[in-house]
Amino acid sequence: MGKYQNDAERLLKEVGGKENIKAVTHCATRMRFVLNDPDKADQEAIDDIPSVKGMFTNAGQFQVIIGNDVATFYNEFKEISGIEGTSQEDVKSVAQKKQNPLQRAVGALAEIFAPIIPAIIVGGLILGFRNILEGVDFGGATIVDRSTFWAAINDFLWLPGEAIFQFLPVGITWSVTRKMGTTQILGIVLGITLVSPQLLNANDVASTPAADIPQWDFGFAQIDMIGYQGQVIPAMLAGFLLAYLEIFFRKHIPEAVSMIFVPLFALLPTIIAAHVVLGPFGWWLGNIISNVIFAGLSSSISWLFSFAFGLLYSPLVITGLHHMSNAIDLQLIASEITDHTTSLWPMIALSNIAQGSAVLAVIYLHRGNKKEEQVSIPAMISCYLGVTEPAMFGINLKFVYPFIAAMIGSGFAGLFNNFMDVRANSIGVGGLPGILVINSQIGGGYLAFAIAMVIAIVIPFLLTVFFRKRGIFNKEDREEPEAAIAADAAASGNIDLSSTEDETTTTSAAPQVTKEKLFAPVSGQLMQITAVDDPVFSQKMMGDGYAVKPSSDKIYSPIAGTISSVFETKHAIGILTAGGAEVLVHMGLDTVELKGTPFTINVKENDQVTFDTQLATMDRKAVEDAGKQTDVLTVFTNGDKINSLSIENKAEVTAQEEIGEVEVN
Repeated sequence: MGKYQNDAERLLKEVGGKENIKAVTHCATRMRFVLNDPDKADQEAIDDIPSVKGMFTNAGQFQVIIGNDVATFYNEFKEISGIEGTSQEDVKSVAQKKQNPLQRAVGALAEIFAPIIPAIIVGGLILGFRNILEGVDFGGATIVDRSTFWAAINDFLWLPGEAIFQFLPVGITWSVTRKMGTTQILGIVLGITLVSPQLLNANDVASTPAADIPQWDFGFAQIDMIGYQGQVIPAMLAGFLLAYLEIFFRKHIPEAVSMIFVPLFALLPTIIAAHVVLGPFGWWLGNIISNVIFAGLSSSISWLFSFAFGLLYSPLVITGLHHMSNAIDLQLIASEITDHTTSLWPMIALSNIAQGSAVLAVIYLHRGNKKEEQVSIPAMISCYLGVTEPAMFGINLKFVYPFIAAMIGSGFAGLFNNFMDVRANSIGVGGLPGILVINSQIGGGYLAFAIAMVIAIVIPFLLTVFFRKRGIFNKEDREEPEAAIAADAAASGNIDLSSTEDETTTTSAAPQVTKEKLFAPVSGQLMQITAVDDPVFSQKMMGDGYAVKPSSDKIYSPIAGTISSVFETKHAIGILTAGGAEVLVHMGLDTVELKGTPFTINVKENDQVTFDTQLATMDRKAVEDAGKQTDVLTVFTNGDKINSLSIENKAEVTAQEEIGEVEVN
């Protein structure tokens, strides 16, 4: 009998059997299924399988987290099911075919905005700080009025703020070409032509008389020289036209001259179309969207609109439709009618806080459940900082009642927020830090948003406790952990925990604890694992650990031990230490899709390694060019053996440098 035969048989049964599996593959940690009918998968039964550490659905794939030994599990699953595995790309392709046009459109929108969100977050923080410096009145004068130094800082910070938001079309056109697999520098050039200083700034168009708007005069036709600073829709339309023209001409122009004529025939017509047709149309469409949203937020039924948005935003996250709000928010900020602000983003930040507060209530209700706290505490923190997926998928949706409590609390917070006309100057800063981007001069400002945050904390917390105690919205067939039940009962005065042992007390020898030193596997920026942009790692489904954003290509062993596995795709290596810790060294995120191309492996199974052993070389440029992140992760996958993990608080580390230790029992 194979190591995972029983678990593989159970998984096959609970996903709906062989006939329900359209495609299956695996990466370094997960089984990835495309199911004919996802509703046939019994997620609670799958969650009870010993080898399963979690599951979630993403981009049409049902992903089951197994861990470091997923390759062995996968092979046994293939033998039992009789299903031949498929490649990562094939599974992704099949998954996309199962999506409807709206899902594919939303997926494309998400892929466009995801790479530029970090810049938008930084820009939002900068504008929020500038908002405090120049917008908050302290005794009749602002900070910039009182201080020459802070006035200079405020002026200087406009440089990155302008670069991010005024030149946003450059980022969008670049991201479109990146997503479409076309020439990215052409996307950058196209974006620059939309925001060139030669053009009338988009923000000045409304205040400029029609007769004073500059034009290109071709004799037979005149074209307004208008820029599209901060505009989203014109940039997206132009970016897609450029990509499709390049793809078309690649197919029809001989390769010998394609380097010259493909860029020429793709770029120039797109620039012309952008200023003659796509730009004006996109501006018109964007204004319609802005007017409709603003009308909803300022109408006599705005209370209903805002409550519904706050209530339903979290379910939108589950479906992926929330990515559409990024484009709408940015369009609102670009609009004159809204005074270049958005009312939606504050409500999104409040929804983040509400989900985190529901998790906080679960932590309170289940206090003493150490295993669950390894997921719930980091998930709560990430929620309060604006990232909700770990909390929703890891905790709230499992129990249902916290998720509904958070929705209701978010709805009331959004209603109050809209009643006080709270608006944001930018997007990207969610959760508690969202207060930094609130406009202090419109509506209730900081104070009103602070009250809305209190609503988003208190109502979800109280409702979660109430629903749990009353059994409302609770899954009746889900057993609560014993530790949680005992803690609840003790809190209610029903059980004396001190008397649960028999009078005859037995003693056992304390387990032997081994301390093992940890080292930096690569030079670069040391990160907490919760900061990694992958929910499987960041919410510690695979186990605790740490990560390094590398500044070098050479990857060394982070610990002394024996090589237990080298993945076929070369992106991950397993190490077993003398104390029994199972360590996964994972190079890059989602790099399994690169099929080993950027990696050169220097070790093999059963090799003995120490901190000075070079495990591999990772071509960072090749990883980045493929659109993947280069983070190098060190993860302890058998958490039951890990007593404690301590990592030094350093910003930068050097490869082979000692940075902490792990206790293994």
